[in-house]
Amino acid sequence: MRTPIRVAIARAAATILGAGLLTLVSWTGVSAQDDTFSQYREMMGDDNPAIFVSEEGGDFWLQARGPQQASLEQCDLGLGPGVVQGAYAQLPRYFDDAGRVMDLEARLVFCMAQLQGRTEPEDLGKPYSGPGDMGTELEALATYIAEQSQGTPLALPQAHAREAAAYSLGEDIFFRRQGPYDFSCASCHRQDGLRIRLQELPNITTSEGSGFAYSSWPAYRVSQGLVRTLGWRMQNCARQQRLPQLQPGSEASVALQVFIGVNAAGSEMAAPGMKR
Repeated sequence: MRTPIRVAIARAAATILGAGLLTLVSWTGVSAQDDTFSQYREMMGDDNPAIFVSEEGGDFWLQARGPQQASLEQCDLGLGPGVVQGAYAQLPRYFDDAGRVMDLEARLVFCMAQLQGRTEPEDLGKPYSGPGDMGTELEALATYIAEQSQGTPLALPQAHAREAAAYSLGEDIFFRRQGPYDFSCASCHRQDGLRIRLQELPNITTSEGSGFAYSSWPAYRVSQGLVRTLGWRMQNCARQQRLPQLQPGSEASVALQVFIGVNAAGSEMAAPGMKR
């Protein structure tokens, strides 16, 4: 089992390197920033700190927990009980036993309740890490499961009526202008070449941009020293729009992920990624 101390050391080392990177790019022009970050990725090689978080997630998957002292090994992520390989590349999807479309995080919470008897899993109140945190169980599990789909083409199902409805809702939310700034998701993500500070903004109206946006999450954020999930990215985008907080696993959050993921069909999963 990966020890918390070892994980903390790995994260600290990467964060120190990342701080140097962010200082360096602040001295360079925009045209050089992408090259600088590419050099950082190359320097890190296979040592993305997210791999340690993934190993933690693998431990959580196998651990007997909750009142029923059961592991998550029989959790059905859409390809059958216990099948993890390739599952993330087909999520979100409709689950008959829950009667709704679920993303990975919502499905994991469902399995925690059904298999482990955890009516209030520790991380439900705080599914995403804050400053100074070591990471949450859900973040680790999501990283582990996503890594098992590396190289698998994205193929989110759309055969069920509720899956198709989720796509339509996600499309509507993506283009809808709202909030005090009158922003939509499309304000930042419907044309090439846009960026916020050091971060390039993918054009999600294209299959290539959607593939880039979807396939690299969960990802290690160098500037934060933490792994972040796609659900967190949805929530944080809503925060930047000054909208009410987008709840993890909510209909709106899941619908946005469906919209992006379906548009990304055929792109190969590359998570866990590494971002600024």
